[in-house]
Amino acid sequence: MKLVIAIIKPFKLDEVREALTTLGVAGMTVTEVKGFGRQKGQTEIYRGAEYSTNMVPKIKVEVVCATDLAARVVEAIQASANTGAIGDGKIFVLDVGQAVRIRTGETDDAAL
Repeated sequence: MKLVIAIIKPFKLDEVREALTTLGVAGMTVTEVKGFGRQKGQTEIYRGAEYSTNMVPKIKVEVVCATDLAARVVEAIQASANTGAIGDGKIFVLDVGQAVRIRTGETDDAAL
């Protein structure tokens, strides 16, 4: 099993969700986060004054999937979240040692 973590622009969430649904991904966790990378924050204008913010709002999408599906999940996220502009985000893939469904006690792939 793999854990795919994607940090994306907030307005791309619906497109990413639709792309993952077509692959058969049954669930995901979505969190509103803030951070910065090469983008180094952003400049905003409020009431005529310019302000610099160090942290940019992003969305973190976490998906646990079967190992053989992970590459297609990454491709779907990359294709649907891409705008071609700086700050599109990052995707990380980690190994998952074990998964347990709390309600039934099913483990690993059956728990997904």
